[in-house]
Amino acid sequence: MSSTTFEWKPTFEPLAFARRLSTRTAQPPLSLAEIQRGVTETAARPLNRATTLPAQAYTSEEFFDWELNHVLRPGWQCVAHVSQIPNPGDFLNLDLLGEPLILVHGKDDAIRVLSRVCPHRSMDIMPEGFGYDGHSPAEARDGKPDCGKTRLFICPYHAWTFELDGQLKACPEMHAAEGFCRDDFFLKTFRSEIWQGFVFVNLAGHAPPLAEGLAGMAADLTAFRLNELKLVIAREWDCPFNWKVLVENFMESYHHLGIHHKTLQPMMPARDTWTEQERRHYVRAHLPYKDSVREEYLAFEARGDFSAALPPLSGLNAAQKSEWGLFLFYPTFLLATAPDRVIWYRLQPLGPDRLKLLTTTLMAPEAAARDNFESLRRNAAKQLVDFHLEDMEVCTAVQRGFYASGWQPGRLSHLEMTVWLFHRYLAARIRDAWPTDDYEPAPSQRP
Repeated sequence: MSSTTFEWKPTFEPLAFARRLSTRTAQPPLSLAEIQRGVTETAARPLNRATTLPAQAYTSEEFFDWELNHVLRPGWQCVAHVSQIPNPGDFLNLDLLGEPLILVHGKDDAIRVLSRVCPHRSMDIMPEGFGYDGHSPAEARDGKPDCGKTRLFICPYHAWTFELDGQLKACPEMHAAEGFCRDDFFLKTFRSEIWQGFVFVNLAGHAPPLAEGLAGMAADLTAFRLNELKLVIAREWDCPFNWKVLVENFMESYHHLGIHHKTLQPMMPARDTWTEQERRHYVRAHLPYKDSVREEYLAFEARGDFSAALPPLSGLNAAQKSEWGLFLFYPTFLLATAPDRVIWYRLQPLGPDRLKLLTTTLMAPEAAARDNFESLRRNAAKQLVDFHLEDMEVCTAVQRGFYASGWQPGRLSHLEMTVWLFHRYLAARIRDAWPTDDYEPAPSQRP
């Protein structure tokens, strides 16, 4: 896996500007109850009268704190693909919603999500730059300090040592501590599940079983063999905008007409995109290829010359080879399927106006085994960055707009049905329900 950190730096300073603006001309502050009422009232409108959410839903610290406790931590968060930690001893570190975590492939072949907080004195056992010379057995991979391979975890503070399953193995000089029992101390294990090769964690520990919410989505994705794919491209972005801005941008294709008019619009015109019926736990949208693009792609596949472009994934039907598919599993699992690759986003919300984002590309093992794979991977990496730079620009500018006195509620197009459905999900969580629990689901935009 190749990984590079991108810190998107627009020509203006959006947060500094926004915060200066907020002290003078920003929208008036609203209480949590007022923001929740605004979200609920907005989401109650039919699609043909739908509007955007209140600006404060993207800027309020109090509303973000509510989201942490009622949307994000109670939900299933996707944190990795199994191909990132394929062998026993492989690990991946990340901070998620205030929790320092280790994802580790255990000696028993199980994948676990452990806390990095030492039960002795609360030290992060693998702080950034964990490779203390001669101390830790962990070895960084590809020069990155957040992933590698190890046989044990050793806290650098007092050398307490843990097995890969989190159990305490050694704790020097504790023999004089009366009543001390080594078995009482361990790295906390967070509830996790693997679904089609993706590792999910539930920080609150009481979410419904993952498979219950993903049953329909699983059937839609079977042909893509997600568990067999390899994550071969990963790009990190430090984003100065709210996590919901990113979700809304990812799921709607109306903006192909604007910011993507040179990259995605020529392939998948916005007017042809459509959204399936409303579901309790996820949203699915379709981005069909333009007729000429579809015909060109079928001819490309028939020629069998994959010297300059990835071959199609095997086992896909004609419809799957003729479009991109967009999936949102609430609250933050974002997946895009293409005929030759799958794109996955990992979101780490950091505040009402900050997000750490990992954009990835997964490919079939057969593609990774090709002699020209490195050239194909480089081309795919450039494509990934090119259209994401466009997204970073607009998402940053959108966040800036939320602080301005000129902000006003906008009307949604029918091509933004996915945004409307996402708003209905947030409104359902405010009333401690799920979409469609207490109303009829919205119909599909296609028969």
